[in-house]
Amino acid sequence: MWRTNLAVAFVVLGTLGVYTAVANMIPQVQSDVPEELVLSADVSPEELVAAGENLYAGSGGGCTACHGLGTRAPDILGTAGSTCETREPGKSCKDYLYESLVDPGAYVVEGFQPIMPDMSRTLSDAQIWSLVAFLESQGGEVTVTGADFAGSDDGPPPTPADPVTDGDAAPGDIDAAALVQSLGCTACHAYGASPGGIGPALSEMAGLELDYLRRSIIDPAADTATGFEALAGTMPATFGELLTESELEAMVTYLAGGAE
Repeated sequence: MWRTNLAVAFVVLGTLGVYTAVANMIPQVQSDVPEELVLSADVSPEELVAAGENLYAGSGGGCTACHGLGTRAPDILGTAGSTCETREPGKSCKDYLYESLVDPGAYVVEGFQPIMPDMSRTLSDAQIWSLVAFLESQGGEVTVTGADFAGSDDGPPPTPADPVTDGDAAPGDIDAAALVQSLGCTACHAYGASPGGIGPALSEMAGLELDYLRRSIIDPAADTATGFEALAGTMPATFGELLTESELEAMVTYLAGGAE
């Protein structure tokens, strides 16, 4: 009998070992969060502009998802630095640009919708000011200095536990519709009164498999919806860091159900 039990034990341990090895071979999906930006107080304008340009063009900032398309948001390359002082009377160029990034609803350029999210949710103050410097360089003079963000946290800001709930809510208790608005999804996806246009309408995701929806949110470059191949790579890959596990489950369930 002991021989039989020993044989069974070896089989069980061997099976567990095989599955553990296979699981460790599967690459883990991680969000592409903005790299930590460390700038000294005597940082040069050129260094600020270079850091801001990297954020603008990379997935961390997500700027190119809307800007440069000509319809979703103003074209700012080459012009932002020359038009910023004409937007709000009495407000300097850098103050206007900073406000546009952290409080985008304060002033909306005529002809465009208030779809831009608050960038302070995903970027540190130093990163935001580097973006301001880059935008100032587009047709204007860079006036941002290290004094603008001296003493602020140079790394990415603490990720909010939950933009809508207290972080401890179960998926069924989370308002997924509020999450859609809070995370700025309507900037690219048609939803309710929002026309969207860059990505598939949220209502078109009804009936899709939950695993597919999870992957599309956490690792948007893994799959591209048919008809949107030209826009592959424009969706920010930061939502895996912004969403709690419960929020992610609430979101995918909501989308699979038709986002109504």
